[in-house]
Amino acid sequence: MSVDLAGRRVLVVGLARAGSAAADALLGAGAEVVGFSLEETPASGRLRARGVEVHVGREEETLTQGIDLVVKSPGVRADAPLIASARARGIPVWDELELGARLLSNPIAAVTGTNGKTTTTALLGEMLRATGRPVEVAGNIGRALSSLVGSIDSEAWVVCEVGVFQIEDLEVFHPQVGVLVNLEPDHLDRYEEFDTYAATKLRMFELQTGDDTAIVPAGFGPIPGSARRVEFSADDALPAEPAIPGAHNRENAAAATLAARAIGVSDEDIASALRSFRGVEHRIEAIAEIDGVRYVNDSKATNVAAALRAIEALRSAALHLILGGRGKNESYAPLAAALRPEDRAYLIGEAAGAIEGALSAAGIPFVVSRDLKTAVAQAAEAAERGEIVLLSPACASFDQFRDFEERGDAFRALVETLG
Repeated sequence: MSVDLAGRRVLVVGLARAGSAAADALLGAGAEVVGFSLEETPASGRLRARGVEVHVGREEETLTQGIDLVVKSPGVRADAPLIASARARGIPVWDELELGARLLSNPIAAVTGTNGKTTTTALLGEMLRATGRPVEVAGNIGRALSSLVGSIDSEAWVVCEVGVFQIEDLEVFHPQVGVLVNLEPDHLDRYEEFDTYAATKLRMFELQTGDDTAIVPAGFGPIPGSARRVEFSADDALPAEPAIPGAHNRENAAAATLAARAIGVSDEDIASALRSFRGVEHRIEAIAEIDGVRYVNDSKATNVAAALRAIEALRSAALHLILGGRGKNESYAPLAAALRPEDRAYLIGEAAGAIEGALSAAGIPFVVSRDLKTAVAQAAEAAERGEIVLLSPACASFDQFRDFEERGDAFRALVETLG
Protein backbone atom coordinates (compact mmCIF):
# COMPACT_ATOMS: atom_id res chain seq x y z
CA MET A 1 0.00 0.00 0.00
CA SER A 2 3.02 2.30 -0.19
CA VAL A 3 2.66 5.80 -1.64
CA ASP A 4 5.20 8.48 -2.64
CA LEU A 5 4.56 11.65 -0.64
CA ALA A 6 7.99 13.24 -1.09
CA GLY A 7 7.70 16.92 -1.91
CA ARG A 8 3.92 17.02 -1.58
CA ARG A 9 2.36 19.71 0.57
CA VAL A 10 0.04 17.97 3.03
CA LEU A 11 -2.35 19.57 5.49
CA VAL A 12 -3.01 17.64 8.72
CA VAL A 13 -6.28 18.72 10.37
CA GLY A 14 -6.34 18.09 14.11
CA LEU A 15 -3.07 17.89 16.03
CA ALA A 16 -3.90 15.67 18.99
CA ARG A 17 -2.50 12.14 19.31
CA ALA A 18 -3.41 10.78 15.87
CA GLY A 19 -2.82 14.04 14.01
CA SER A 20 0.63 14.60 15.49
CA ALA A 21 1.55 10.98 14.62
CA ALA A 22 0.37 11.58 11.06
CA ALA A 23 2.49 14.74 10.83
CA ASP A 24 5.56 12.83 12.02
CA ALA A 25 4.95 10.04 9.49
CA LEU A 26 4.52 12.57 6.68
CA LEU A 27 7.76 14.32 7.60
CA GLY A 28 9.50 10.96 7.52
CA ALA A 29 8.06 10.37 4.03
CA GLY A 30 9.54 13.66 2.80
CA ALA A 31 6.32 15.65 2.66
CA GLU A 32 6.01 19.35 3.40
CA VAL A 33 3.61 19.40 6.33
CA VAL A 34 1.11 22.07 7.33
CA GLY A 35 -0.88 21.52 10.53
CA PHE A 36 -4.19 22.99 11.58
CA SER A 37 -5.82 22.92 15.01
CA LEU A 38 -8.62 24.96 16.51
CA GLU A 39 -6.36 25.57 19.51
CA GLU A 40 -2.82 24.93 20.66
CA THR A 41 -2.13 21.31 21.59
CA PRO A 42 0.72 19.71 23.55
CA ALA A 43 2.24 18.64 20.22
CA SER A 44 2.13 22.06 18.53
CA GLY A 45 5.50 23.29 19.77
CA ARG A 46 7.27 20.03 19.01
CA LEU A 47 5.85 19.96 15.49
CA ARG A 48 6.90 23.56 14.85
CA ALA A 49 10.42 22.64 15.96
CA ARG A 50 10.39 19.83 13.37
CA GLY A 51 9.48 22.27 10.62
CA VAL A 52 5.71 21.88 10.51
CA GLU A 53 3.85 25.07 9.61
CA VAL A 54 1.22 25.10 12.36
CA HIS A 55 -1.94 27.19 11.98
CA VAL A 56 -4.24 27.69 14.95
CA GLY A 57 -7.84 28.81 14.50
CA ARG A 58 -7.44 30.14 10.95
CA GLU A 59 -9.12 27.55 8.75
CA GLU A 60 -9.70 28.77 5.22
CA GLU A 61 -6.28 30.32 4.63
CA THR A 62 -4.57 26.95 4.96
CA LEU A 63 -6.18 25.76 1.71
CA THR A 64 -4.96 28.72 -0.35
CA GLN A 65 -1.32 27.69 -0.07
CA GLY A 66 -0.98 24.90 -2.63
CA ILE A 67 -2.21 22.00 -0.50
CA ASP A 68 -2.00 18.67 -2.37
CA LEU A 69 -3.60 16.41 0.24
CA VAL A 70 -5.54 16.68 3.50
CA VAL A 71 -5.19 14.13 6.32
CA LYS A 72 -7.78 14.39 9.08
CA SER A 73 -7.66 13.14 12.66
CA PRO A 74 -10.50 10.94 13.96
CA GLY A 75 -11.87 13.77 16.08
CA VAL A 76 -12.46 15.95 13.00
CA ARG A 77 -15.93 15.62 11.52
CA ALA A 78 -16.22 14.64 7.86
CA ASP A 79 -18.51 17.66 7.37
CA ALA A 80 -16.25 20.16 9.18
CA PRO A 81 -15.95 23.42 7.18
CA LEU A 82 -12.27 22.94 6.39
CA ILE A 83 -12.83 19.37 5.17
CA ALA A 84 -15.88 20.36 3.14
CA SER A 85 -13.90 23.21 1.58
CA ALA A 86 -11.07 20.85 0.66
CA ARG A 87 -13.50 18.51 -1.08
CA ALA A 88 -15.08 21.43 -2.96
CA ARG A 89 -11.61 22.38 -4.24
CA GLY A 90 -10.95 18.82 -5.38
CA ILE A 91 -8.23 18.20 -2.77
CA PRO A 92 -8.06 14.51 -1.70
CA VAL A 93 -8.99 13.83 1.93
CA TRP A 94 -7.63 10.80 3.82
CA ASP A 95 -8.24 9.54 7.32
CA GLU A 96 -5.15 9.10 9.51
CA LEU A 97 -5.80 5.35 9.27
CA GLU A 98 -5.59 5.55 5.48
CA LEU A 99 -2.26 7.34 5.71
CA GLY A 100 -0.85 4.73 8.06
CA ALA A 101 -2.01 1.87 5.84
CA ARG A 102 -0.46 3.48 2.75
CA LEU A 103 2.90 3.95 4.46
CA LEU A 104 3.06 0.46 6.00
CA SER A 105 3.54 -2.83 4.15
CA ASN A 106 2.67 -5.04 7.14
CA PRO A 107 -0.34 -7.38 7.22
CA ILE A 108 -3.23 -5.93 9.23
CA ALA A 109 -5.96 -7.51 11.33
CA ALA A 110 -8.59 -4.87 12.08
CA VAL A 111 -11.39 -4.92 14.65
CA THR A 112 -14.43 -2.66 14.41
CA GLY A 113 -17.96 -2.53 15.80
CA THR A 114 -19.69 -0.70 18.64
CA ASN A 115 -18.71 -2.40 21.88
CA GLY A 116 -15.92 -4.84 22.67
CA LYS A 117 -13.43 -3.52 20.11
CA THR A 118 -10.69 -2.72 22.59
CA THR A 119 -10.95 -6.01 24.46
CA THR A 120 -11.03 -8.06 21.25
CA THR A 121 -8.10 -6.12 19.78
CA ALA A 122 -5.96 -6.49 22.89
CA LEU A 123 -6.83 -10.20 23.24
CA LEU A 124 -5.99 -10.90 19.60
CA GLY A 125 -2.67 -9.14 20.15
CA GLU A 126 -1.97 -11.44 23.10
CA MET A 127 -2.80 -14.49 21.00
CA LEU A 128 -0.26 -13.42 18.39
CA ARG A 129 2.36 -12.65 21.04
CA ALA A 130 1.91 -16.15 22.43
CA THR A 131 3.40 -17.48 19.19
CA GLY A 132 6.59 -15.48 19.71
CA ARG A 133 6.08 -13.59 16.44
CA PRO A 134 6.37 -9.78 16.30
CA VAL A 135 3.08 -7.93 16.67
CA GLU A 136 2.00 -4.34 17.21
CA VAL A 137 -1.37 -3.20 18.58
CA ALA A 138 -2.54 0.19 17.36
CA GLY A 139 -5.46 2.31 16.17
CA ASN A 140 -8.31 3.49 18.35
CA ILE A 141 -6.88 1.52 21.26
CA GLY A 142 -4.52 4.42 21.97
CA ARG A 143 -1.61 4.31 19.53
CA ALA A 144 -2.18 5.82 16.09
CA LEU A 145 -1.48 3.49 13.16
CA SER A 146 0.75 6.07 11.48
CA SER A 147 2.97 6.15 14.61
CA LEU A 148 4.27 2.71 13.57
CA VAL A 149 5.76 4.01 10.33
CA GLY A 150 9.53 3.60 10.38
CA SER A 151 9.60 1.78 13.72
CA ILE A 152 7.96 -1.59 13.12
CA ASP A 153 9.48 -4.97 12.28
CA SER A 154 8.84 -5.69 8.60
CA GLU A 155 7.42 -9.12 9.49
CA ALA A 156 5.10 -7.92 12.25
CA TRP A 157 1.34 -8.24 12.15
CA VAL A 158 -0.55 -5.11 13.11
CA VAL A 159 -3.73 -5.57 15.16
CA CYS A 160 -5.72 -2.38 14.75
CA GLU A 161 -8.80 -1.20 16.59
CA VAL A 162 -10.88 0.82 14.14
CA GLY A 163 -13.42 3.38 15.35
CA VAL A 164 -16.12 4.77 13.11
CA PHE A 165 -14.45 8.18 12.85
CA GLN A 166 -11.35 6.55 11.35
CA ILE A 167 -13.05 5.07 8.29
CA GLU A 168 -15.05 7.92 6.80
CA ASP A 169 -12.41 8.59 4.14
CA LEU A 170 -10.77 5.33 3.07
CA GLU A 171 -9.51 4.54 -0.42
CA VAL A 172 -7.13 1.58 -0.20
CA PHE A 173 -7.23 0.39 3.41
CA HIS A 174 -8.31 -3.22 3.70
CA PRO A 175 -7.34 -5.66 6.46
CA GLN A 176 -6.26 -9.20 5.66
CA VAL A 177 -8.47 -10.17 8.61
CA GLY A 178 -11.40 -7.95 9.50
CA VAL A 179 -13.56 -8.43 12.61
CA LEU A 180 -16.98 -6.93 13.32
CA VAL A 181 -17.79 -7.49 16.99
CA ASN A 182 -21.34 -6.06 16.87
CA LEU A 183 -23.37 -3.06 15.69
CA GLU A 184 -25.50 -1.19 18.22
CA PRO A 185 -26.68 2.43 18.52
CA ASP A 186 -23.81 4.84 19.24
CA HIS A 187 -22.55 8.26 18.16
CA LEU A 188 -26.07 9.34 17.24
CA ASP A 189 -24.94 12.84 18.18
CA ARG A 190 -22.68 12.75 15.08
CA TYR A 191 -24.71 10.52 12.75
CA GLU A 192 -28.36 11.46 12.43
CA GLU A 193 -29.49 7.88 11.80
CA PHE A 194 -28.27 4.49 12.99
CA ASP A 195 -28.22 3.21 9.39
CA THR A 196 -25.68 5.88 8.44
CA TYR A 197 -23.49 4.98 11.41
CA ALA A 198 -23.73 1.26 10.57
CA ALA A 199 -22.93 1.78 6.89
CA THR A 200 -19.86 3.80 7.84
CA LYS A 201 -18.65 1.01 10.14
CA LEU A 202 -19.05 -1.56 7.37
CA ARG A 203 -16.88 0.46 5.00
CA MET A 204 -13.90 -1.28 6.59
CA PHE A 205 -14.85 -4.44 4.67
CA GLU A 206 -15.53 -2.86 1.26
CA LEU A 207 -12.07 -3.39 -0.22
CA GLN A 208 -11.46 -6.86 1.17
CA THR A 209 -10.78 -9.48 -1.50
CA GLY A 210 -11.35 -13.20 -1.74
CA ASP A 211 -7.94 -13.72 -0.13
CA ASP A 212 -9.08 -11.89 3.02
CA THR A 213 -11.27 -13.01 5.92
CA ALA A 214 -14.28 -11.21 7.41
CA ILE A 215 -15.35 -12.38 10.89
CA VAL A 216 -18.89 -11.34 11.87
CA PRO A 217 -21.54 -12.21 14.48
CA ALA A 218 -23.65 -15.27 13.71
CA GLY A 219 -26.71 -14.34 11.68
CA PHE A 220 -25.44 -10.85 10.82
CA GLY A 221 -26.73 -9.52 7.50
CA PRO A 222 -24.75 -8.90 4.33
CA ILE A 223 -21.45 -7.05 4.48
CA PRO A 224 -19.64 -5.35 1.61
CA GLY A 225 -16.50 -6.73 -0.02
CA SER A 226 -15.70 -10.25 -1.19
CA ALA A 227 -13.79 -11.69 1.77
CA ARG A 228 -14.31 -15.21 3.07
CA ARG A 229 -17.02 -14.91 5.73
CA VAL A 230 -16.68 -16.65 9.12
CA GLU A 231 -19.29 -16.30 11.90
CA PHE A 232 -18.86 -16.41 15.68
CA SER A 233 -21.13 -16.53 18.72
CA ALA A 234 -20.87 -16.67 22.51
CA ASP A 235 -21.67 -20.40 22.33
CA ASP A 236 -18.64 -21.31 20.21
CA ALA A 237 -16.35 -24.02 21.49
CA LEU A 238 -13.06 -22.37 22.50
CA PRO A 239 -9.60 -23.86 23.14
CA ALA A 240 -9.93 -22.58 26.73
CA GLU A 241 -12.41 -20.54 28.72
CA PRO A 242 -11.49 -16.85 28.91
CA ALA A 243 -10.34 -15.45 32.25
CA ILE A 244 -12.34 -12.24 31.75
CA PRO A 245 -15.96 -12.38 33.02
CA GLY A 246 -19.24 -11.88 31.20
CA ALA A 247 -21.14 -13.37 28.26
CA HIS A 248 -20.10 -10.40 26.13
CA ASN A 249 -16.45 -11.22 26.78
CA ARG A 250 -17.04 -14.78 25.66
CA GLU A 251 -18.27 -13.29 22.37
CA ASN A 252 -15.13 -11.14 22.21
CA ALA A 253 -13.00 -14.22 22.87
CA ALA A 254 -14.80 -16.18 20.14
CA ALA A 255 -14.20 -13.40 17.62
CA ALA A 256 -10.52 -13.09 18.57
CA THR A 257 -10.10 -16.87 18.37
CA LEU A 258 -11.40 -17.03 14.80
CA ALA A 259 -9.21 -14.09 13.81
CA ALA A 260 -6.15 -15.74 15.31
CA ARG A 261 -6.91 -18.99 13.52
CA ALA A 262 -7.27 -17.11 10.23
CA ILE A 263 -3.78 -15.72 10.78
CA GLY A 264 -2.41 -19.17 11.57
CA VAL A 265 -2.15 -19.16 15.36
CA SER A 266 -2.38 -22.62 16.94
CA ASP A 267 -5.15 -23.51 19.39
CA GLU A 268 -2.47 -24.12 22.01
CA ASP A 269 -1.26 -20.51 21.79
CA ILE A 270 -4.84 -19.23 21.64
CA ALA A 271 -5.66 -21.15 24.82
CA SER A 272 -2.62 -19.73 26.58
CA ALA A 273 -3.75 -16.18 25.81
CA LEU A 274 -7.36 -16.86 26.82
CA ARG A 275 -6.24 -18.12 30.23
CA SER A 276 -3.77 -15.29 30.92
CA PHE A 277 -5.54 -12.22 29.50
CA ARG A 278 -7.06 -10.12 32.30
CA GLY A 279 -8.77 -7.44 30.27
CA VAL A 280 -8.01 -3.81 29.52
CA GLU A 281 -7.98 -0.63 31.55
CA HIS A 282 -11.30 1.18 31.96
CA ARG A 283 -13.41 -1.83 30.87
CA ILE A 284 -14.99 -3.67 33.85
CA GLU A 285 -11.64 -3.15 35.57
CA ALA A 286 -11.49 -4.12 39.25
CA ILE A 287 -9.91 -1.19 41.10
CA ALA A 288 -10.14 -2.11 44.79
CA GLU A 289 -12.13 -3.77 47.53
CA ILE A 290 -12.58 -1.54 50.57
CA ASP A 291 -14.52 -2.68 53.64
CA GLY A 292 -16.09 -5.44 51.56
CA VAL A 293 -17.24 -3.08 48.77
CA ARG A 294 -15.87 -3.68 45.28
CA TYR A 295 -15.01 -0.70 43.06
CA VAL A 296 -15.08 -1.27 39.30
CA ASN A 297 -13.95 1.12 36.57
CA ASP A 298 -15.91 0.84 33.33
CA SER A 299 -15.27 4.36 32.08
CA LYS A 300 -14.99 3.07 28.51
CA ALA A 301 -18.74 2.38 28.53
CA THR A 302 -19.62 5.50 26.55
CA ASN A 303 -23.00 4.25 25.31
CA VAL A 304 -26.01 2.47 26.77
CA ALA A 305 -25.24 -0.93 25.23
CA ALA A 306 -21.77 -0.97 26.79
CA ALA A 307 -23.12 -0.09 30.24
CA LEU A 308 -25.72 -2.87 29.92
CA ARG A 309 -22.89 -5.37 29.38
CA ALA A 310 -21.19 -4.28 32.59
CA ILE A 311 -24.44 -4.49 34.56
CA GLU A 312 -25.02 -8.03 33.27
CA ALA A 313 -21.45 -9.11 34.05
CA LEU A 314 -21.66 -7.81 37.64
CA ARG A 315 -25.26 -8.72 38.40
CA SER A 316 -24.32 -10.97 41.35
CA ALA A 317 -24.60 -8.01 43.76
CA ALA A 318 -26.48 -4.76 44.28
CA LEU A 319 -24.97 -1.96 42.20
CA HIS A 320 -24.16 1.64 43.02
CA LEU A 321 -23.92 2.85 39.44
CA ILE A 322 -22.35 6.15 38.40
CA LEU A 323 -23.99 7.34 35.19
CA GLY A 324 -23.78 10.39 32.97
CA GLY A 325 -21.58 12.67 30.97
CA ARG A 326 -22.27 13.93 27.47
CA GLY A 327 -25.14 12.00 25.92
CA LYS A 328 -25.32 10.64 22.39
CA ASN A 329 -29.03 11.08 21.67
CA GLU A 330 -29.81 7.60 22.99
CA SER A 331 -32.76 6.43 25.06
CA TYR A 332 -31.86 5.54 28.64
CA ALA A 333 -35.00 3.43 29.11
CA PRO A 334 -33.15 0.12 28.44
CA LEU A 335 -30.61 1.09 31.08
CA ALA A 336 -33.29 1.81 33.66
CA ALA A 337 -35.02 -1.47 32.81
CA ALA A 338 -31.81 -3.41 33.55
CA LEU A 339 -31.54 -2.00 37.07
CA ARG A 340 -33.32 -3.27 40.15
CA PRO A 341 -34.96 -1.47 43.09
CA GLU A 342 -32.02 -2.46 45.32
CA ASP A 343 -29.61 -0.69 42.96
CA ARG A 344 -28.91 3.03 43.19
CA ALA A 345 -27.66 5.46 40.55
CA TYR A 346 -25.52 8.57 40.95
CA LEU A 347 -25.93 11.01 38.06
CA ILE A 348 -23.22 13.33 36.73
CA GLY A 349 -22.67 15.63 33.79
CA GLU A 350 -24.83 17.04 31.01
CA ALA A 351 -26.99 13.94 30.56
CA ALA A 352 -28.06 13.74 34.22
CA GLY A 353 -31.50 15.20 33.53
CA ALA A 354 -32.29 12.79 30.69
CA ILE A 355 -31.14 9.78 32.72
CA GLU A 356 -33.13 11.02 35.73
CA GLY A 357 -36.32 10.89 33.67
CA ALA A 358 -35.74 7.27 32.64
CA LEU A 359 -34.87 6.15 36.17
CA SER A 360 -37.87 7.93 37.69
CA ALA A 361 -40.21 6.21 35.25
CA ALA A 362 -38.74 2.82 36.20
CA GLY A 363 -38.77 3.45 39.96
CA ILE A 364 -34.99 3.17 40.33
CA PRO A 365 -33.54 5.24 43.22
CA PHE A 366 -30.96 7.85 42.25
CA VAL A 367 -29.05 10.88 43.44
CA VAL A 368 -28.07 13.83 41.23
CA SER A 369 -24.40 14.10 42.16
CA ARG A 370 -23.38 16.43 39.29
CA ASP A 371 -19.66 15.58 39.39
CA LEU A 372 -17.59 12.43 39.76
CA LYS A 373 -15.97 13.36 43.07
CA THR A 374 -19.34 13.82 44.73
CA ALA A 375 -20.74 10.66 43.15
CA VAL A 376 -17.86 8.50 44.42
CA ALA A 377 -18.19 9.92 47.94
CA GLN A 378 -21.98 9.39 48.01
CA ALA A 379 -21.73 5.86 46.59
CA ALA A 380 -18.99 4.88 49.04
CA GLU A 381 -21.07 6.13 51.95
CA ALA A 382 -24.20 4.24 50.86
CA ALA A 383 -22.63 0.95 49.68
CA GLU A 384 -22.68 -2.01 52.07
CA ARG A 385 -20.40 -5.01 52.31
CA GLY A 386 -20.81 -7.30 49.29
CA GLU A 387 -22.10 -4.53 47.02
CA ILE A 388 -20.38 -2.91 44.02
CA VAL A 389 -19.64 0.71 43.14
CA LEU A 390 -19.50 0.78 39.35
CA LEU A 391 -18.50 3.65 37.08
CA SER A 392 -20.21 2.75 33.80
CA PRO A 393 -21.42 6.12 32.54
CA ALA A 394 -23.25 5.17 29.29
CA CYS A 395 -22.12 8.58 28.01
CA ALA A 396 -19.09 10.29 26.52
CA SER A 397 -16.77 12.12 28.88
CA PHE A 398 -16.17 15.39 27.06
CA ASP A 399 -18.36 17.59 29.23
CA GLN A 400 -16.09 17.22 32.26
CA PHE A 401 -13.00 15.25 31.10
CA ARG A 402 -10.59 15.16 28.18
CA ASP A 403 -11.50 11.55 27.35
CA PHE A 404 -12.73 8.34 28.97
CA GLU A 405 -9.17 7.50 30.11
CA GLU A 406 -8.95 10.69 32.14
CA ARG A 407 -12.38 9.98 33.62
CA GLY A 408 -11.36 6.43 34.56
CA ASP A 409 -8.07 7.61 36.04
CA ALA A 410 -9.94 10.20 38.10
CA PHE A 411 -12.26 7.47 39.41
CA ARG A 412 -9.29 5.30 40.36
CA ALA A 413 -7.63 8.21 42.18
CA LEU A 414 -10.83 9.00 44.08
CA VAL A 415 -11.24 5.36 45.13
CA GLU A 416 -7.63 5.24 46.32
CA THR A 417 -8.38 8.09 48.74
CA LEU A 418 -11.10 5.96 50.35
CA GLY A 419 -8.68 3.29 51.51
